[in-house]
Amino acid sequence: MRSAIVVSAVLVCTSFVSAEAPLALLISWKDDWLTIEGKAVGPAGIRVHYLEAYCRAGSTNRKWDQTVIKHKARLLKASEDRRHITIEDTLADGVVVRHQIDAGDDAITFELVAKNPTTKDSEAAWAQPCVRVGPFTGNKDRAGEEYLPKCFIFLDGKLATMPTPHWATEALYTPGQVWCPKDVSREDVNPRPLSTDVPSNGLIGCYSADGKTIFATAWEPYQELFQGVASCLHSDFRIAGLKAGEEKHIRGKIYILPADIDVLLARYRADFPGQDGMKRSIDRLKGGAKE
Repeated sequence: MRSAIVVSAVLVCTSFVSAEAPLALLISWKDDWLTIEGKAVGPAGIRVHYLEAYCRAGSTNRKWDQTVIKHKARLLKASEDRRHITIEDTLADGVVVRHQIDAGDDAITFELVAKNPTTKDSEAAWAQPCVRVGPFTGNKDRAGEEYLPKCFIFLDGKLATMPTPHWATEALYTPGQVWCPKDVSREDVNPRPLSTDVPSNGLIGCYSADGKTIFATAWEPYQELFQGVASCLHSDFRIAGLKAGEEKHIRGKIYILPADIDVLLARYRADFPGQDGMKRSIDRLKGGAKE
């Protein structure tokens, strides 16, 4: 009888822990597409065009095919538990970028090493991972914009849903929207409508269809935030060129969290402590420090 009671207690305890424990995210990569799976992202998962493009500077008012630097990616390693992936990109100019991608319970971590082993400087200025959030937000039309009110960035230290106040409509290509940080040239971003609003930090995200979960992404250093025409959101990362023999390190995050903006900001602040506006954003949301 005593053994039966002990076994029953263990089973109950185990069931409780399993029910309350965070559910792991799983990742896979094939043909330039990273797929994120797990209960938190819904049955369709989240797909990321990884990477969509490496780009030259001077891109804002130039045709896209003249901006893109062709690249070829290959999978170097993928763990059996679908938690770790290593990819290598080789650019047409000889630059090599190694991507280490690791899945946690509620976040994906990106660690990149970009090297220029050639004797010539590289024009690689920035690159874009394109995250397709349509299924996650419940957006039924790939090119539709009904998901915009679920999407957000941070302006003046506060969460701002889309369309943001100064929504631009004119550019070489339309529609879409670009937000450029203060330290990046307005001549070097995506050739889509460029808002005059300057983001407070490098976060861009959206709410799930049921409003219970947040997707958000950020990179360091980041080039721009972008909402695109394929029900996509970007935090595009900055390379700023690579001199002959030069090496640079870049890092990024995708967060899949319960719909609590304070929690998201706290995680972001811990992961990217040097990005401008972070302390102000948290203080304002909590009714703290003033300008």
